[in-house]
Amino acid sequence: MRIDRWQLLALLIALPTLIPLLVIAASFLYPDPPVWAHLRTYVLPQVVVNTLWLVLGTATLTFLLGTSLAWLTSVHEFPGRRFFSWALMLPMAMPGYVLAFVFLGWLDYAGPLQTQLREWFGEEAGSLSLSPRAGSIVVLSLALYPYVFLLSRGAFLTQGRRALEIGQSLGLNRARGFQRVALPLARPWIAGGIMLVVMETLADFGAVSVFNYDTFTTAIYKTWFGLFSVSGALQLASVLLLFVLAAIVIEKRTRAGARYVSLQGGVQPQRIELQGSRGWLSAGYCCATLALAFVMPAVQLLSWSLPALSSDLDPRYFSFVTHSLSLGGMGAVLTLTLAVLLAYAARNNSRFVTRAAVRIGTLGYALPGTILAIGFFVPVVALNNLLQRLIDTATTGTVLVLQNTLLVMMLAYAVRFLAVAYTPVESHMQRMPRSLDEVSRGLGVSGAEMLRTVHWPLIRSGCLIATILVFVDIMKEMPITLMTRPFGWDTLAVRVFELTSEGEWRRAALPSLAIVLSGLLPVALLTRFSDHAARA
Repeated sequence: MRIDRWQLLALLIALPTLIPLLVIAASFLYPDPPVWAHLRTYVLPQVVVNTLWLVLGTATLTFLLGTSLAWLTSVHEFPGRRFFSWALMLPMAMPGYVLAFVFLGWLDYAGPLQTQLREWFGEEAGSLSLSPRAGSIVVLSLALYPYVFLLSRGAFLTQGRRALEIGQSLGLNRARGFQRVALPLARPWIAGGIMLVVMETLADFGAVSVFNYDTFTTAIYKTWFGLFSVSGALQLASVLLLFVLAAIVIEKRTRAGARYVSLQGGVQPQRIELQGSRGWLSAGYCCATLALAFVMPAVQLLSWSLPALSSDLDPRYFSFVTHSLSLGGMGAVLTLTLAVLLAYAARNNSRFVTRAAVRIGTLGYALPGTILAIGFFVPVVALNNLLQRLIDTATTGTVLVLQNTLLVMMLAYAVRFLAVAYTPVESHMQRMPRSLDEVSRGLGVSGAEMLRTVHWPLIRSGCLIATILVFVDIMKEMPITLMTRPFGWDTLAVRVFELTSEGEWRRAALPSLAIVLSGLLPVALLTRFSDHAARA
């Protein structure tokens, strides 16, 4: 079978992801029977059920929150709509593990909520608490709904009102027009957002560990550090990977053969004005979501941080912020470049090899960061040792350390977050008709020139969305940074880990607040830019 340049490009981009996957698969060559017997009997039945409930609950709640808020802010006019259209993206800057321990602080006996209830109703007032399952679902949904909101809002901005007009021409009212026309047309973007939510949920460790809710990620951690079985942990990761493959196959099959086009064109249609109580109810819904997911947690973090300012805030925090921003920027540029090239290769060649490369290349996001770090770290160390032996035969005194370099960090980030960048880029490429490529080739424009002059202006909004998602995710990322960072490259996330591992939850509020503040400006600005690009 002849492999053309697009297939080769896709395979090269997928190779960094394939390496840790092969490391995980190779772990089955060295099984640990006693550990597997324990896992099969006492661990797997519970974590499978818990993980399924977590994925289903989080996917459902993020779909309801993300699409409803996107539809309100993109198609309707109500008090505060312009503010909420970008402010509802701010929870992206709030890490899920931070939101989890803030919620626990609220619900603690000495926390503000329980204290206020006792003041109002006396000591006999019933205590409020969330079950581990409900708490994990609620916290992850509040932290992750912006994925669905951002992608679906971009779709609704290009077709929402016109979709309702099409529905009205078919005799449908607004509600039925949304259900039968607008929602199906936005399906690739909504599905892409939900897939990101599902993969992030499957890979989450921080939030579920705070609520003591056992899933695959906590089982992997306990197998690794409790049973001291790296092979068992890697084999559990391979089972987790099967969940991801099943989700991807289901999502692709449900929209197999469907084609989507943009209804945008001409003058932007006027928004539907919600008057009276309907407008204020819409504003209240947006306000309540924003308050619960961002404003109230940020205020709580600020109140916890103030007592620690005098003792903890020092020049190190400026280096933490600088390192976090630098890594986020470099990682976002590299990941976006690979995502655009991979999506362009898939557009130019839809054969099996290319499709398989795309599937492999976007699997890294579903792996827990600790497992991905080890899967990437092991072969890099092996390569480093091999090169060191070759160097030692030629000279002495030269020490090679590949495993703790910025290059390794950037490659690991790209493997982890390629799916995050690829989804919005591929969704925007998908709505461009194939006839556009044929016309361009007829005019003598092809290859990289077509990507630069024809496709880039049309996928620019998707690239901005991808930049937002990857940048903020890298700002919050912890395991890869911990295990691959060069000496002296501590970040805000590393500081949070150091404090929380010592049980210093309130002291961890200061670097957590710094993560939130560092992510606010890019989220706000890039969301506004993506709005303008979607309207262009």
